[in-house]
Amino acid sequence: MKLMDRVRATLRVKRYSLRTEKTYCYWIRFFIRFHGIRHPATMAGSEVRQFWNISR
Repeated sequence: MKLMDRVRATLRVKRYSLRTEKTYCYWIRFFIRFHGIRHPATMAGSEVRQFWNISR
């Protein structure tokens, strides 16, 4: 199962609203694109800090 499919499935099991699901998926895609289409499993805290420092 692909990453975004797992994210959606998890959010639905937890009964998040569709709008929240879309927002989470948008930010996850934005984060992945920001780091050159790298899978989040290969990233660490430094990439998260770098991402949040520019997107504020």
